[in-house]
Amino acid sequence: MIQNTKAIVINSIKYGDTSLIATCYTENYGIKTYMLKGILTSKKSNVKLAYFQPLMVLNLTANHNNKGALNFIKDVEVLNFNHSIYSTIKKQTIALFLAEIVYFSIREEEQNSQLYQYLETSFLWLETHDNCSNFHLLFLLNLTKFLGFYPEMKAVNTSYFDLIEGNFTNQNKFNAVSGENLVQFKKLLGINFDVLHEVDFSAANRQAILSILIQYFELHLSGFKKPKSLTVLKAVFI
Repeated sequence: MIQNTKAIVINSIKYGDTSLIATCYTENYGIKTYMLKGILTSKKSNVKLAYFQPLMVLNLTANHNNKGALNFIKDVEVLNFNHSIYSTIKKQTIALFLAEIVYFSIREEEQNSQLYQYLETSFLWLETHDNCSNFHLLFLLNLTKFLGFYPEMKAVNTSYFDLIEGNFTNQNKFNAVSGENLVQFKKLLGINFDVLHEVDFSAANRQAILSILIQYFELHLSGFKKPKSLTVLKAVFI
């Protein structure tokens, strides 16, 4: 069946000498994987290699098969080319990192309009704002709302945050955040991107919170892998 949907490019890998396999998060069908035959050598096709960079927002006309099967794209329209993201080292590094996070976090081939809207709106914010040093931290934390393990806020004034239970507590458990790291972690709770510039993190704070969030994802998502781009991200934000 030929169907139309908006889609965000998450991952692409070379297949053979001429083709590409691209994974996208679609507005109407969740995660979908597409075979792009001959895209690496064809110069006349309407489906261009440049369209499948991480976080590109597209409008796809595609033949969608059963779950788990490769799909085929008939036509593509670029909705947001992300000029700023692809031309700025910091933003490009963040984009590669977050694309990996989404790739390892979201596997459902089901419509989730709220999650799609969160992803598209967040990446548009990154494209249009320059103060982005803390963007990836808040993106990760707020993504947990859609993945089902956003921190429980009932006892937010207690001394520890239990990474396994996802709640605040007075019990010092093995996987607990405390002290200065807890103080910094709480700065991200309940805020949106428009006030992100008010969050004052040192480079050390930023690295610590990032490590906490990665561990949080590892504890709550089966099969989650630490992104390969994490080392580059840390180097850029020293």
